[in-house]
Amino acid sequence: MKVLHIITGLGVGGAEQQLRLLLRRLPVECDVVTLTNPGPVADGLRADGVSVTHLGMRGNRDLAALPRLARLIRRGRYDLVHTHLYRACVYGRIAARLAGVHATVATEHSLGERYIEGRPLTWSTRALYLRTERLGSATVAVSATVADRLRGWGVPARRIHVVPNGIDCERFRHDPEVRAATRALLGIPSGAFVVGGVGRLVPGKRFDLLVRAVAALPAVRLVLAGDGPERETLEALAGRLGAGDRVHFLGECDALPDGPHTGPTVPAVLDAVDVFVSASAEESFGLAVVEALAAGLPVLYAACPALDDLSARPVPGAVRLPGGVEAIEAALRHRLDLGAQRLEPPDVVGHYDIARSAAGLLGVYGHTVAAAPRVPRVRPPFVTPVP
Repeated sequence: MKVLHIITGLGVGGAEQQLRLLLRRLPVECDVVTLTNPGPVADGLRADGVSVTHLGMRGNRDLAALPRLARLIRRGRYDLVHTHLYRACVYGRIAARLAGVHATVATEHSLGERYIEGRPLTWSTRALYLRTERLGSATVAVSATVADRLRGWGVPARRIHVVPNGIDCERFRHDPEVRAATRALLGIPSGAFVVGGVGRLVPGKRFDLLVRAVAALPAVRLVLAGDGPERETLEALAGRLGAGDRVHFLGECDALPDGPHTGPTVPAVLDAVDVFVSASAEESFGLAVVEALAAGLPVLYAACPALDDLSARPVPGAVRLPGGVEAIEAALRHRLDLGAQRLEPPDVVGHYDIARSAAGLLGVYGHTVAAAPRVPRVRPPFVTPVP
């Protein structure tokens, strides 16, 4: 089987790094096309031996990219096209149909109730998604919560498959030597109590609540791994609250320790902190929470389908935040009183091993290809240019 993965961009992000991790486990031939931004994850994929093509799309309405993408799909003679993220799903489904490929899978990574990929969800966004979804064969939801949202939109249940995100659990196992080295690199004293947050710096992640809570606790530092349009606003907020020297903005951090990114990796950041907080009010999966639990961290979270969908029972080490900044501050005070503690990763971490995710996705591939209409592959006729 030969598969083409189409993704909107390959900067450092959850969906992008999930794709790289999956391709290491999928036992099929895979190529990747990025519509825009061939960033650090593109470099990492190439280092893994994956062919990556940058389509050079200039914006959401660059319709000239559509025939270019269709030609690329046709030339590659792919058995299946797999799309990731909103723009790639819209353009990729249309291009696959134009190229004669009827086996198409789309993964819905970032669908919330009010946001999609960190941006407000509008009526027009939803309408375009549904129109192009009809051209696809299957939609993969990264959690049961996302599957429910898709069904609520009107996506037929028979086309929805739940394949959870996954992590390489061993990469996040706590290492005291990495903890010491990362703290030294960041200029953080070995005995300081440090709160960690990971994610794109956008309003929906509510990192402002975390900054405000830490600012009220003079003995606490905050490390934020991620970048985005809210960074300057958050830096200014930390300064106004007198916590500018206690809040560390690291920018983009690669999740894979052997990636080409030069800064601290996400596993190293999690080694360096003492408690992890996810204040986001809505998530499609909650990958950072699972990674933090794999690192043995106590976790405070507002929303995490990865935990909530799996069991009604509390997950050891994870505490749901009932409200806003006051609840975060109170929970952090409690953790500060307990002191730094490393926990055994709970069983839920093993449930989300990347090998299980790859096996689930391979099953969707097999079903989709088997059910696709058999369309003869016809080479376009040679046409002599008109003089």
